[in-house]
Amino acid sequence: QVQLVESGGGLVQAGGSLRLSCAPSVSIYSINAMAWYRQAPGNQRELVASIASDGSTNYADSVKGRFTISRDNAKNTAYLQMNSLKPEDTAVYYCNMRARRYSGSSYFTSWGQGTQVTVSS
Repeated sequence: QVQLVESGGGLVQAGGSLRLSCAPSVSIYSINAMAWYRQAPGNQRELVASIASDGSTNYADSVKGRFTISRDNAKNTAYLQMNSLKPEDTAVYYCNMRARRYSGSSYFTSWGQGTQVTVSS
């Protein structure tokens, strides 16, 4: 129903940085919560970072201190700033967002199409 469009992935050397962006394909009133997941070949999809409605954040141990999740409700965009990237971070990253189209409307949850992040050593 509502598509999330991701961007910002690519190839980067170890130690480099990337910033992933995620934006709905339609107008959004507000973002309630969002999260970033990743899935490497042969692995299950894992939660990387999340931000709740109150702004509290949570990170996987493997990315703490290196990744920062944020959101900009005015721009209807979610971000994942990734610093000090490691080859182990190589995966397809997926945005997940809970938001609503209009004030007082019900919330929806959608996934992005995934963006490839490849970190070379």
